[in-house]
Amino acid sequence: MKQVWEGGYGTMRKRAAILVSVIALVWCICGITVFATSEGAATTRERTTGETESTTVVNPPGSSETPDDLKELNIANNLTVTYNDGNGSIAGALRILLVLTGISLAPLLLIMLTSFTRIIIVLHFTRTALNTQTAPPNNVLIGLALFLTFFIMSPIITQINEEAIQPFEAGQITQEEALEIGVKPLREFMYKQTKVKDAKMFVEIAGDEWTGELDDIKTSVLIPSFVVSELRTAFIIGFVIYVPFIVIDMVVASTLMSMGMMMLPPTTISMPFKILLFVLADGWNLVIVNLVRTFY
Repeated sequence: MKQVWEGGYGTMRKRAAILVSVIALVWCICGITVFATSEGAATTRERTTGETESTTVVNPPGSSETPDDLKELNIANNLTVTYNDGNGSIAGALRILLVLTGISLAPLLLIMLTSFTRIIIVLHFTRTALNTQTAPPNNVLIGLALFLTFFIMSPIITQINEEAIQPFEAGQITQEEALEIGVKPLREFMYKQTKVKDAKMFVEIAGDEWTGELDDIKTSVLIPSFVVSELRTAFIIGFVIYVPFIVIDMVVASTLMSMGMMMLPPTTISMPFKILLFVLADGWNLVIVNLVRTFY
């Protein structure tokens, strides 16, 4: 037993010695490689900087004449902006930063500058009038509102893409021109859905003068006017949807009181009649189709 233990212990010592030797050899190789790399880099820096003819920059940034030439320049693409009399573009890292910022603001823009607000409020009023609690659930209502928003806003999104985004990516217009052109379709959409009295109210608060034309109202004034108008329109539509269901509640409550069933909640009896009326009248088709038509 002792011999077996000593034999196993000796084998372990041999394996440990071999492992240590291999690790030492790997460290030596890594050290030689790093040293050689640093020496090569130092030699390259000495050879490609200063007043020598060799340089790492083959074409200077100012030598580009078109946007395509600028993309081929082997200049640093860190957090920098290269601009030369309009012939320039945002560096890759900065563009990523701007895209991420735009993505974080996208939900706010989707809710405030599109038809989403009116649609989601009307759908919420419809569910509340039916008194079905969580049917349809919030996820279904939000998804339906998003798809209806994309359906309504698709011509505007297409116009912005064709007139602003694609020319900007091709280098035909500057960023300021792309932003100005891209905002115009949204301004026209919001202007058509905004009530005159709401626009006048915010114009007076801002201390500006407005002749009633779209070009004379600022975007910072048009956006809150549009949001207030959307809330008013959505609540008016919600009231119209509520009326037939209120009649059913009143009829059911009066019937129960006349029968002496005061302990029975009227909503328990009226809800099946509401659902039956909504299904027979094809309620979802009436609500959604007429809701979409309010934007045209």
